[in-house]
Amino acid sequence: MEKGADSSRSVVYSYCAVTNYNRIRIITKIKLVVCRLNKVFLHLSRIFLGFIFLIAGLNGYFVIFDFEPFIATSPEAMALFKFEYLLIFEKFLEIVCGVLLLSNRFVPLALAILSPIVANIFLLHLIHDHSLLVLAVILVIMYSYLLFCYRKSFKSILEKKPSH
Repeated sequence: MEKGADSSRSVVYSYCAVTNYNRIRIITKIKLVVCRLNKVFLHLSRIFLGFIFLIAGLNGYFVIFDFEPFIATSPEAMALFKFEYLLIFEKFLEIVCGVLLLSNRFVPLALAILSPIVANIFLLHLIHDHSLLVLAVILVIMYSYLLFCYRKSFKSILEKKPSH
């Protein structure tokens, strides 16, 4: 009887070992899939934001030089730029940051430069012009995700006491 109990225990133990091994394999596969999806979403967010800001910046120069813009612009947004030099500078920054995001170079710098621009776009469409609010929300979500992914690059900015 003792012998049968030992053999049934060993079967149970081996079954548990196989089950745990399968659980670990499944968890590992899930982690791998999530990691790949994070990388894909990171690249899609970066490319989407780069494309949006590059196109918006170029479109702004069409407006500045009195050409027909290839994408309709918000009259409320253009009314806020009474001083043309401010619009020129902002559109220049949008083009530069769009190129940096698309080329995957100096991404944290581009994100830092774009932060007031993204906030301004979101607040403008939230308060004044609701026509592109959905795009502004998508822009904020993707921008926030990129900030989250590059959060280690911004840690030193938030230090209470700097190292020097």
